[in-house]
Amino acid sequence: MRALKSYGLAVVLVVLVALWLGTGLLVRGGKGPELGEVTVVSALEKDGGVITDAVDATGLAKTPHHETGAEDPALSIAERNALMASSDGPARSVRVKTYQIQPMALEVTLRGHTAAKASVDAVARTGDYVRQMAVTEGQKVTEGDLICALDSGTRQASVDQARAVLAQSQAALLQARTAYNTNESLRKKDLVSANSSESFSASLKAAEANFEAASVALRNREVELEYTRIRATVPGVIQRPLAEVGDFLNPGKSCATIVQLDPMVFVGAVPQANISHARIGLKAKIRTINDETAEGKVSFIAVSANPATRAFDVEIEFPNPDGKILDGLTAEAEVKLGEIPAHLLPQSIMTLDQHGTLGVRAVENGKVVFYPIRILRDTREGIWATGLPQSVDIIVVGQEYVIAGQTVTADFAE
Repeated sequence: MRALKSYGLAVVLVVLVALWLGTGLLVRGGKGPELGEVTVVSALEKDGGVITDAVDATGLAKTPHHETGAEDPALSIAERNALMASSDGPARSVRVKTYQIQPMALEVTLRGHTAAKASVDAVARTGDYVRQMAVTEGQKVTEGDLICALDSGTRQASVDQARAVLAQSQAALLQARTAYNTNESLRKKDLVSANSSESFSASLKAAEANFEAASVALRNREVELEYTRIRATVPGVIQRPLAEVGDFLNPGKSCATIVQLDPMVFVGAVPQANISHARIGLKAKIRTINDETAEGKVSFIAVSANPATRAFDVEIEFPNPDGKILDGLTAEAEVKLGEIPAHLLPQSIMTLDQHGTLGVRAVENGKVVFYPIRILRDTREGIWATGLPQSVDIIVVGQEYVIAGQTVTADFAE
């Protein structure tokens, strides 16, 4: 008995829920505004029936509402609103904001990598065994720092011998000059024959020549000795390959490699479409893959395009005094080509007209005006575009509910 009572209660609840659902409305699309509304029971029973009578008996059934004068469903939202606004009534209110033309930096972004300005080998200028390595890999050096030293061998003895020969020739020169001066003094007093000065003059010239030859020989010996001390010709960082103590270096063989990190260069390529704007000296901003930044100038532009990419190689030189930017990093460079006048606009105010043209709606003399625009660049700050007057009052709220020529009330935003 209790089970029958439970089933009966459930049936009653189901019937009540069905009647309540039957009082609602269904909306069919594609019929125009409020023209697709029908009751649920009419969808089930087109000609009426038991369910319809039961729902009507509740008195809760909703009646579909249809406006008189059905609108054309092919009209856009803005056209429908304009049609409604054309009838007698207050003008639609829109929010507007004034935008002024301003210079936009015309930039091109290049992708490439950083490169050392120079990679110089510290080479031997004389041959011998490496006696000392004064640097290690990764060490920073300045111009003139000792890189490695070769065995001097007999070079020091040759220098000492050349100095002795120079001292001997200097003494001989002093003696010859004294003899010449004495002879000249006696000749003026007619104490010696007149032709005696020729032999003293020849002796003096020979002594001078011997002294000059000894001086040159000493300099050559000293230079040869100095060549055993290989020094840095540029500032930079020591890199492989490095010689080791005991290696024999022939003239021209490298003792170490010096990578010059200041200044550095960015190596990239300019597309052929922009090559006419490129020129030496243009400013650029470089950003590496690890977010290091620098500023530099274009220092080189190739005159021939790369056959594979049809782009022109460029180099941008920039200072790197602290050496933070390393050789071979992936990087981007923004090269400033110049400036052009444009408007910076938020994306939210852009719209389409009835022909699908991208633009903005503005207010002039109380009426809506549509301006087609051309987008130049999309940035974080907004869209740079051209095609607008120097100063224009653009609709920022409500632009989708009005069309060109419609009278509106402009409410200026702060």
